[in-house]
Amino acid sequence: MSSPTGPANGLPVRMPRPRQTGRHRRPEPAVAPEGAPALVLAVPGAPSAASRGLAEEIISIGRSELPGLEARIGFLEGEGDEAAEFPSLSTVLTAVAAERVARAEFARSAGHEVPEPTGPDAVVVPLLAGPDADLLRRIRQAVMDSSAAVELAEVLGPHPLLAEGLHVRLSEAGLARADRARLFTVTTAADGIIVATTGGEEAVQVAGVTGMLLAARLAVPVKAAALDQEGSVAAVAEQLRSEGSTQLALAPYLIGPEAAEGLLDTAAKEADCAAAEVLGAYGALGKLVVTQYSAALGINQGASAAH
Repeated sequence: MSSPTGPANGLPVRMPRPRQTGRHRRPEPAVAPEGAPALVLAVPGAPSAASRGLAEEIISIGRSELPGLEARIGFLEGEGDEAAEFPSLSTVLTAVAAERVARAEFARSAGHEVPEPTGPDAVVVPLLAGPDADLLRRIRQAVMDSSAAVELAEVLGPHPLLAEGLHVRLSEAGLARADRARLFTVTTAADGIIVATTGGEEAVQVAGVTGMLLAARLAVPVKAAALDQEGSVAAVAEQLRSEGSTQLALAPYLIGPEAAEGLLDTAAKEADCAAAEVLGAYGALGKLVVTQYSAALGINQGASAAH
């Protein structure tokens, strides 16, 4: 525990910011506890400058949500070399564990009493909107291949913020009104939406839950389908048309890196409908990543920074 005069355990002192006074002061944001495990974002798909930039943007938003957060990026299909441009998840986890030990040894060599590290070295947060069974299996394997003590957080969905993100992407494509309260018409607005995802039956069910939240926002029928199951999107499109929808839209329940190239275009052509963009670096994803990290550690994000 730190004191105003110096660190009791060899770790840097994080001083609380002055609290605002008055009736309308803002709630004090939480900060990452001293010595908290690193957040390691597990990025699926083939590594690329685009996927790295996406992950970095999400991490940047996450740090603004939880100041003091130590965060890293590990790629499921990354390279093993620590100095590589796209380090593998297992390599990043092993490095995080080694750095934690080195920090403790350095503090002891400086004469500080440092207890043995407890708890996980890192919390891995999958960059996934839903529970893709194959990708989660590979994440668990990467965790086992590392030398780190790791807590695996939940995927990001289902969540109302993801429904909001789908709504935003649809509105950006001219397929939905940006806000039901605004009195204007989008002539291309869809009257039936297919929320499409990858990852198996459980992933489709989770996409369906977020789809229900989206339907409540847009007041149009929404059904979920599997992008990686041949004929699934076309079958759902036919079902929506048989129920009266005439102008359909495809809303990808995907962040982006997890989807094979061309998969969305093929599905949209088969269903004969327009498609919105993937969620990408939608701002709420950074908040959800931190939410899952905090939940894995039992951190109250509403806690005061003065703790």
